[in-house]
Amino acid sequence: MAAAMEVLCAVRNRVGECPLWSVAEQALYWVDIDSRRLHRLDWATRETVQWDMPERLACIALHAQGGLLAGMETGLFRLQPQRGGTIDVERLQAATFPHRGMRFNDGRCDRHGRFWVTSMVMDMSLGLAKGMLWRHDARGLVPMLGGLLTGNGLGFSPDGRTLYLSDSHPKAQRIWAFDLDISGNLGNRREFVDMNHHPGRPDGAAVDAAGAYWICGNDAGQVHRFRPDGTLRQSLPVPVSKPAMCSFGGPDLDHLFVTSILPAQPAQDFDAALDGAVFVARPGVRGIAETPFAF
Repeated sequence: MAAAMEVLCAVRNRVGECPLWSVAEQALYWVDIDSRRLHRLDWATRETVQWDMPERLACIALHAQGGLLAGMETGLFRLQPQRGGTIDVERLQAATFPHRGMRFNDGRCDRHGRFWVTSMVMDMSLGLAKGMLWRHDARGLVPMLGGLLTGNGLGFSPDGRTLYLSDSHPKAQRIWAFDLDISGNLGNRREFVDMNHHPGRPDGAAVDAAGAYWICGNDAGQVHRFRPDGTLRQSLPVPVSKPAMCSFGGPDLDHLFVTSILPAQPAQDFDAALDGAVFVARPGVRGIAETPFAF
């Protein structure tokens, strides 16, 4: 039986992305890109707080020295949320993009604490493959792969030796796997899943403790679980059309959190009152604690 998706809290996002569980805080963070907000939910009290940001905030990762690492419009930033709604924002690395109107998009840390992040042209209607995959560690921010329209779906196998990447643009809709060595180099790119054969565009993703890859089927109200060989294991329905990114968390890492996007027009067969909500389910498997940025 499919795990039921429940609404986590009253917050409704314009572009809800990057749910991130902090084991140390027992709290869930996520971002609302277009509203330029960072959100946090305390698991024990279910209290939510938010911080307004100076520019679009696309993705976050835990920082080993406290706070968060964030990919934003103009670079990578260290964020240290404070009580009372204030937040300390420090730019660590400026970004140089090849086209105007770009920003970072999907990002997360690998098992060694390196931060991987994609970039994209914000106006997806242009269909410009100017996006890249970047790696950030002690060597700085390094471009690793070009030619992406809307890079998404970053995830890492439990042993850290495989990197997953999707392109969610309607012209692409594919997921790839790469070998990832201990130094952070990529090799052996291969197609993992052609999402043109499955419902929804491949958006944000997570990997469970068994090595299965979970990815949101944007526009289709689905979260798909693929085995490490690329075959579909199961699909979970979401009560909105545009689930955006999923991640594991909760005290036992057995909850699946799913953020969502407010569509331009209400979608048929879905509950418009739930658009932009954050959802939670218990799918019967456990995830892996996120590795903090270590550099």
